[in-house]
Amino acid sequence: MTSTAMPVGTQGQTPDIPRSVFITGASGFIGRALLARYQALGCEVRGMDLQADPANNVIAGNLACPEQWQQHAAGCELFINTAAVVSLAAPWKLYRDISVRGVRHCLDAAIAGGARRFVQFSSIAALGWDYPDQADERCDVVIGTQYRYGVAKGASEHLVLAAHAAGEIDCTIVRPGDVYGPGSRAWLSEPLKLAKSGALILPSGGTGQFTPVYVDDLLDGVMLAAGLAQARGQIFHIGSADAVSCREFFSNHWRWAGRSGAPRSLPLWLAVAVTRVVWGLNRLFELRNEASPDAMYMFSRKGGISIDKARRLLGYEPKVSLEEGLRRSEAWLRQDGQLG
Repeated sequence: MTSTAMPVGTQGQTPDIPRSVFITGASGFIGRALLARYQALGCEVRGMDLQADPANNVIAGNLACPEQWQQHAAGCELFINTAAVVSLAAPWKLYRDISVRGVRHCLDAAIAGGARRFVQFSSIAALGWDYPDQADERCDVVIGTQYRYGVAKGASEHLVLAAHAAGEIDCTIVRPGDVYGPGSRAWLSEPLKLAKSGALILPSGGTGQFTPVYVDDLLDGVMLAAGLAQARGQIFHIGSADAVSCREFFSNHWRWAGRSGAPRSLPLWLAVAVTRVVWGLNRLFELRNEASPDAMYMFSRKGGISIDKARRLLGYEPKVSLEEGLRRSEAWLRQDGQLG
């Protein structure tokens, strides 16, 4: 059930309710959930996605082509950019066009449309995969030729913070953890398909750290960040209190698929070598597949993230335990016909 109340921080932090909101990626997992939350508050909500949804005032568009959609954002007080290349295996050009230049297009549309606040969805991927445990917002962002999704996210943060520093528009950046829950393709449906086929393989014995955050908790954090004055010019990690091993999280998919034990594993070096070959073949034959070295690195993350800053400034506190979130997720998978 969609909440009809604005979240309030643990210290009584009360966000302003925007009169109107524009959301890019409004038909995606997170974008659709945000749209429903703001609609339930009585806000006028508009959006853009690759596929139009006229019933929810979402038009078709692409971040690389702002002329398709920028007028639809005119007059909205709050602009939230959730759209991005959600892939660990895309080419550099696509990341540049969508996750970097496209973000500048979003900033320009928000400014031209008179928005008061711009919220950019980044990711903890901006930290890379080899960050220390309990990494906070002051840690380095990743650079280099590997982990291109994270590199692109870090570049998008630079654009947004530069716009804020220049006084173009008030900006806030959120870095979600690994967002799951009903409707999640990345962390529910796709791993379940792999588990059913026996192809769900984790590197390093599944010891890599997974940072789950239930979608309702994420929405609370985003709405606090979008509506509180103290969030202007800030980056926030929005996640759960604790990380778990990939083996612990994805063993649920293995069990849902009717298999015993835990997903199979390969040493990281071998998993990277195998996926490098698969990735090369996919590019050669123009096949779409998330098997890539970057995916193996992601599943080998060495630590969790700190949410202390969001707790301190926003009063953010996750409410849904992993056990409860997985119970709701399994119920949705059954209801959706993905489980018998």
